[in-house]
Amino acid sequence: MPKSLNNHRTPPRAARQAGATPRGGVCAVSTYASPMAVAPLGDEKRPRGPRRVGIFGGTFDPVHVGHLVAAVNARHALGLDEVLLVVANVPWQKIAERPITPAADRLAVVEAAASSAAGLVASSIEIDRGGPSYTADTVDELHRRSPDDELFVIIGADVVDGLSSWERVEHLARTTTLVVVNRPGTEAVDPAADIRLAGFRAVGIEVPALEISSTDLRERAATGRPLDYLVPEAAVRVIVERGLYARRG
Repeated sequence: MPKSLNNHRTPPRAARQAGATPRGGVCAVSTYASPMAVAPLGDEKRPRGPRRVGIFGGTFDPVHVGHLVAAVNARHALGLDEVLLVVANVPWQKIAERPITPAADRLAVVEAAASSAAGLVASSIEIDRGGPSYTADTVDELHRRSPDDELFVIIGADVVDGLSSWERVEHLARTTTLVVVNRPGTEAVDPAADIRLAGFRAVGIEVPALEISSTDLRERAATGRPLDYLVPEAAVRVIVERGLYARRG
C-alpha cells in the first residue's frame, strides 16, 4: 500500500491546472476501490468518463519482470484503471550512451509482455509522435484525448535525483501525481519529506526486491544464456524470433 496515506482526496484537476500547490509542496494520495481491468485507449467498448491512468515510461530494452511487478503493484495500490507501458521513441537521456534497439522491436516485446497482464497496456504514443520522448508531451497528449482523466507518472526511486533535468518538470508537477517506487534493500524515498520532490503531489509505494538489469539481459541474450523467468515467456519468444541482442559477426 502507498506510504503516508490519509483520508483526503487528490485536489481537483481544475485546482492543479491553475497551479495550486498543497501546503509543503507535496501531498499524499488516498486509496480507492479495487481496480478493474479495462480496455486499452482507443477501444470503443471501454467505459467513458474520468479514469485513473498510470504512465510508466521507459526504454524497455528489453522489458523484464521487474518492470511488470512495479506496474501491477502501482495499479493495485492506487486503484488505477490501467497502467500504460509507454515505450520511448528516442530516449534522450540514453541515446548518447549506447546503441538503442529500434523502437518498433522494443514495442513488440512490450506488447507481448503485457498481453497476459490485466490492466497493463503497451503504448506507442511516443513512437507515433516521433522525435525525442518527453513525458510532459505524453501527458499533454493524453489530456487532450481524455481531459478528465487523472494521470499518475510512475518512476523508480533511483530516478528522483534526475527529475530536475526533465523537460517541463514544473508542468508535470502541476498536472500529474508522481508515484515513487521503492524496493527493499535500496535507499527509500519518502515523498512527504524529500526536498527533491517539493512542488509535486507524490506518493511512495513499495514493491518486492527484484535485482534485474536490462544491461545484463542484453548480455545474456547476446551470449545465448536463458532469459526464462526474467522476461515474460511471450516476450522471450519475440526476442528470439526477431534475433534481438544477438551479436553480429
